[in-house]
Amino acid sequence: MDFGRSDEFAGSANTPKASRHARHAGRVANRGSERAMPDPNDLDSCREAALRLLDAAPRPSGALRERLVGKGYAIEVVDDVIDRLERVQLINDEAYAQSAVRYCASRLMGRRGAVMELIRKGVDRGLAQHVCDEAEAEGVFSEAAWELGRRTARKTTGMDCDVRKRRFWSAGGRKGHNPDILRQVAQELFD
Repeated sequence: MDFGRSDEFAGSANTPKASRHARHAGRVANRGSERAMPDPNDLDSCREAALRLLDAAPRPSGALRERLVGKGYAIEVVDDVIDRLERVQLINDEAYAQSAVRYCASRLMGRRGAVMELIRKGVDRGLAQHVCDEAEAEGVFSEAAWELGRRTARKTTGMDCDVRKRRFWSAGGRKGHNPDILRQVAQELFD
């Protein structure tokens, strides 16, 4: 019986391979050469690209505009496509912002953190502040701060009081909570 290497497997185990990054760069380079840049003024192609992006995930108009311009479409064409999508209600920035605020609240974020997150996601600053103001008036961020305090208190049971407070204040600051609310929660839960 011949235990030598067959031609089928020759060199597969001991042959030096390109690094993962080099293989990825080769795939990206090959993919780029296969795809032609879109015609910047092709309205139908831009609309199709926008619909594919919206099919993948909901997006505000600002983020969609940025992605389409990044793909090489002319700003006038992109604006026209976005206007049409808004008219048929496939894009609704306010509904998107309200949904994003609910998500931020579920992550126990405060008002400042939620506004920053919305802006990062492409929501207009004015709309982000307006939606967060409404949520704050409803007590959404206050409840998130209290829940953050309760969770921190459970996780730090048995620790020194000052350590517990520092951990709570640190978490509240990272999540963008109002210091006044944090002070109330800290006095109630950690004193």
